[in-house]
Amino acid sequence: MAEFTTLARPYAKAAFIAARDASDLGGWSKALATAAAVSQVDRVKTVLSAPGLTAQQKADAFVALCGEELAEKQQNFIHVLADNRRLALLPEISVLFDLYKANQEKSLDVTVETAFEIDAATEKKLVEALSKKLDREVTLSTAVDKALLGGALIRAGDTVIDGSVRGRLAKLAEAMNV
Repeated sequence: MAEFTTLARPYAKAAFIAARDASDLGGWSKALATAAAVSQVDRVKTVLSAPGLTAQQKADAFVALCGEELAEKQQNFIHVLADNRRLALLPEISVLFDLYKANQEKSLDVTVETAFEIDAATEKKLVEALSKKLDREVTLSTAVDKALLGGALIRAGDTVIDGSVRGRLAKLAEAMNV
């Protein structure tokens, strides 16, 4: 949801800056993922939305649930979110943080869907070509989708490269209906 993203962005950026300055991007990423998961538990949602609890009580309860997973600065971050009634944004904050982290590390997760399994040599060539084209370290995951008929569908962040037969047929059908 765009509104959640807009609200979460400054918090994600602040967390990212704190993590980068402390050279702890991985630790913060893990902590935010844990906090995001905890925030999605139904009973936790109920507690966080309870009108009778103060922000301090909600933050303390939340931090207690996360246990040892949160370092002191991360616990302080949870308190800031609670004070500003933004604990519900934790899943979006975590996603945005990971995007900032990937950009900082110049890495990118790429998904390649093909109609048939691809061998290790082809995977390696694909990683090299995508790394060069995208100027990022590429982590490749593959999936087989027989509906593609042939070719490949590549998803890298918000970039989609559709080189599948299905995609080409769809474009042809669209052109013929003009």
